[in-house]
Amino acid sequence: MPLKKVVTRTIYYGVIIFYVITIVYPIFLMTVTSLKPTREIFQNPYGFPETLYLNNYVELMVKANFGTYFINSILIVLISLLIIVMFSAPAAFVFARYSSRLNRFFYIYFLAGLVIPIRLGTISLLKMFVSMGLNDHIISLILINIAVGIPLGVFILTDFIKMIPRDLFDAARMDGCSEPGVFMRIVFPLLRPAIAALAIVIFIPIWNDFWFPLILIKSDSMKTIPLATALLFGQYNTNFGLVFAALSMASVPIVIFYLIFSKFFTKGLLQGAIKG
Repeated sequence: MPLKKVVTRTIYYGVIIFYVITIVYPIFLMTVTSLKPTREIFQNPYGFPETLYLNNYVELMVKANFGTYFINSILIVLISLLIIVMFSAPAAFVFARYSSRLNRFFYIYFLAGLVIPIRLGTISLLKMFVSMGLNDHIISLILINIAVGIPLGVFILTDFIKMIPRDLFDAARMDGCSEPGVFMRIVFPLLRPAIAALAIVIFIPIWNDFWFPLILIKSDSMKTIPLATALLFGQYNTNFGLVFAALSMASVPIVIFYLIFSKFFTKGLLQGAIKG
């Protein structure tokens, strides 16, 4: 093998290994730290625990009520993703396949939602939810996530639908398929890789959102994981074992979700959109 090729491969794999280490090591260190009491964390911050200290996880689930917070966060994410896909996919189909001034206007209107930060309307949103009686309820967070996610969903899915050949649509119409039928039988099955990409992009911001739960949620039974984790930091004393245990548990759904959907996303890219 030529020396130049050996050097190139060595540099290539070296960069990949370094990149993997920068991702895996913080997760590994966080998990190991969660298995130590606070005193040992400061005495031996980078080493393995002397004994597996599982009291952090027990206290987190029993005393800190993190099971409820997990359920709240999972409900918010799943309901938000489902509604975002339900609304953005048909809208993207209309924008991609029908050309008119009205369509272009509404498409630009949706894209404006990607440009304007929703946090600018925090006070107005708070007043609106208070007047509607939805303040201090996870429904308010779901509605905000939907409002933020639909423009992104329309943007991603519209470009994907435009790549589907018109011959497929014409063939379906010649076979007597209605427009809703074209969408459900032709377009929606081909959207799986795009929906997987959309789910990956939207999941993490929704799961990690701290701002709106802090503003809108007051009762303990409605708190989410990021808000509950932040409350573990005391003014004078902090149990860092609990904090790292909470962070470790909060990372598990993200990793599982990413592994599941990235598989479908990669499969769709390799097979091609037309093959489905």
